Amino acid sequence: MLLNNQLSFAQSSRPLQPEERQQAEQQGYSLKEIPVAIEGLAIAVHPELAVAGLTLTQLQDIYLGRVTNWSQVGGPNLAIVPISRPAAGGTVEFFVNTVLAGSPLPSTVRNANTTTEALRLVSDTPGAIYYASAPEVVGQCTVKPIAVGRQPDQMVLPYTEPYVPPAACPGQRNQINIEGLRSGDYPLTRRLFVIVREDGQTDQQAGEAYANLVLSGEGQQLLVQAGFVPIR
Repeated sequence: MLLNNQLSFAQSSRPLQPEERQQAEQQGYSLKEIPVAIEGLAIAVHPELAVAGLTLTQLQDIYLGRVTNWSQVGGPNLAIVPISRPAAGGTVEFFVNTVLAGSPLPSTVRNANTTTEALRLVSDTPGAIYYASAPEVVGQCTVKPIAVGRQPDQMVLPYTEPYVPPAACPGQRNQINIEGLRSGDYPLTRRLFVIVREDGQTDQQAGEAYANLVLSGEGQQLLVQAGFVPIR
């Protein structure tokens, strides 16, 4: 929509692609991506599933269908039900590129149209697993976010300890592990951008003004309240 002149600026959960930059240049302007925050992806499972965490390799094996039972990754004898949103979208694209090394999601992965639908499936399905933006998962009362690590001895939780169990929610909710995400110890993080048209026109001024607002002290604090990690 930005390239089609339907928006003045855009927000994006992934960097610009070369073909997008090229299309902008063909139309007589350039695109600038301005990092404004860091976001984590969290892995959600059923609250009663006895699995503390997974490595990136185990996540890959689960979603590519090489691991099909939780007992294969230290859990109970229970079939794994991997869930994803449809392939279009920045979050799925990030997961496919980062965790699956570019391999497409197979037909064995169950599709949910929205994160709300997926989280309901997880809460109703003891063996289910789902990935989504950490702010959409960590504070939920009906699912459990689990630790993720590059190696078995490097597990990092997406929330701050101590864990708030479902029985204490919604009076208390788990909070984003800001330091773990900011340091890079948690392995599933990405930068969020404001994309600005550098055309010397009002659109550029609007985009830069919005980015400056989000990067201000107040803007960064609002991002923290929304579950993101400030970059300033």
